[in-house]
Amino acid sequence: MGGAKTGPSPVDRSRSGSKHHLIACGRGTPLAVSLTGGNRNDITQLLPLVDAIPPVRGRRGRPRRRPRKLYGDRAYHSRNGRCQLRRRGIQVRIAWPKSPHGSGLGKKRWVVERTIAWLHQYRRLRIRYERRDDIHEAFLAIGCSLICLKLLNAQESF
Repeated sequence: MGGAKTGPSPVDRSRSGSKHHLIACGRGTPLAVSLTGGNRNDITQLLPLVDAIPPVRGRRGRPRRRPRKLYGDRAYHSRNGRCQLRRRGIQVRIAWPKSPHGSGLGKKRWVVERTIAWLHQYRRLRIRYERRDDIHEAFLAIGCSLICLKLLNAQESF
């Protein structure tokens, strides 16, 4: 495995790996996803992920391009990132480093963890076999599309 979007795995340094970064809505629908090397900090992907959210149609008027609130774990904490998000009018709920567990963010963040688990049920995404980044990103997009399709089918059954 090689390419620009691979790096030493945080778990096993002798192997290279990749990370999937994801923003999901409150139901678990993936809104934006990115692929980086295993050794990249999560902080570097916060603002590009928010910028990658497509316009979401809903009520009448102009479609929303940014969320009202953003929940994240400690890995996405940075003062600069918080300031940038506040300037964009996004309420930030990211855990502070060294804060005790049980801060209450888990009640909202489990939706994202569940969506990542749904993505990793596909073997091609759980274990990266492709050398080329664009092929793995295509499988990532297909996985997100399948999750959206399952959520739409589940909504129709109600």
